[in-house]
Amino acid sequence: MELRLMKLVDSTRIKLGLENYYLKTYNLHRKVNIFNETVYSFCMEWYPNHITEQDDEDYNPEGTAVIEIDVNSGRYNSVIFVGGKSFTNRNTFDTLNKNSLIKWIENETGLVYAKQFQLSKEELGELYFKECIDGIEVIPSGSIDLRFDQEGKLTFFSVYGHFPSKELVNEEIFSLSLNLLEHFAMEQFKLIEIPLDEEKNLIPVFAIEEVFITNDQKSTIPFEFIVDERSYVKINKIICWEKQNNKPFERKDFSLTENITAKQAFTNEPHPDSLPITWFEQEKCIEAVENFLSQVYKNDSSKWVIKTLHRNNGSIYVTLRLNNQNRCVFQRKLLIMIDKNFRAFNYMDNKTFIDIFNQYKVNENRSIHKEEAFKKVRELIVLTPYYVYDVKQKQFVLCGKLDSRYCVNASTGEVNLLNDYF
Repeated sequence: MELRLMKLVDSTRIKLGLENYYLKTYNLHRKVNIFNETVYSFCMEWYPNHITEQDDEDYNPEGTAVIEIDVNSGRYNSVIFVGGKSFTNRNTFDTLNKNSLIKWIENETGLVYAKQFQLSKEELGELYFKECIDGIEVIPSGSIDLRFDQEGKLTFFSVYGHFPSKELVNEEIFSLSLNLLEHFAMEQFKLIEIPLDEEKNLIPVFAIEEVFITNDQKSTIPFEFIVDERSYVKINKIICWEKQNNKPFERKDFSLTENITAKQAFTNEPHPDSLPITWFEQEKCIEAVENFLSQVYKNDSSKWVIKTLHRNNGSIYVTLRLNNQNRCVFQRKLLIMIDKNFRAFNYMDNKTFIDIFNQYKVNENRSIHKEEAFKKVRELIVLTPYYVYDVKQKQFVLCGKLDSRYCVNASTGEVNLLNDYF
């Protein structure tokens, strides 16, 4: 084992009291975060000394310590004792007082309570926190989960999220109100069709399509581009062709694993996925998609729109949607994988899933118009402040999330909870 990795092993053994454990396996892996930075992690599996044989190779025995460390910071991303059972030789926490536990988290993470994380849920033996910026929630969201047993031994600790520094936050005072945003709400109030499995029907409802509106009201950020933390390029191009490609398409396997060396990790070598997708690569990918569609979806010329491109483990993934979408809440989606030679080598299509709903009967009855339906839910629309990462500005900007848990059945005019249909 490389000396610098051995130091991480030794410090982990001492810090977590793993004298009753031995290191079973270890590996390195990397990913690209939303800031397009490469993050390296060192993962270890520690087995209790009394376990010398493994009954099932696919599962770790109870008490196994699965630990992940951020190589750059040396801080723990996660510490998990399988089955909630710890065989460490000492209690991690001298006191289970909530304030003391929060202080422990601050020391471990370097984060400040109420400024960067806040308590979301408290249960027996568990504290769950959400990422925040001065008490305001963040999107993409982060979390901290801390669990312990009756003896005060740590059984689970995970830190997930980005917890940005002040330099990455455009701090403002929230100034939005629902009265100011009624025209936005009306634009987002749309007729959709929700499938009901028991009745095999598509029910038309008016509902708010959630959106984030910047504090200055100058722009909006759709929800779909916030939950996806990858760096992507928007294309929005309809693909057409005249000649069909009659060559049979052969899928090729793809691997999501890499063999990472200690040298790569400690020199912080950039991940290939952190490279920008050049104009040349975009054009070559569009050509590859056209060739693929004319080969596999021969009769679909002008039916597909390339929405985005993003890198994934050295390949470029292309996301497509149908040009003419229906109103069903579940939409057709195609993902095409392009290799380094700009050839499609695999793809994923949700057609089988979508075809289920295409067989459902559509309820065409409408007893209420959009304007009338909007009046029924206007007071049930919620505006919530969030700090949202804006890829263009490369900063977290203050926004208001416009949303509602309620919808209006377009056939009956009844107001219902959206969750009642799912």
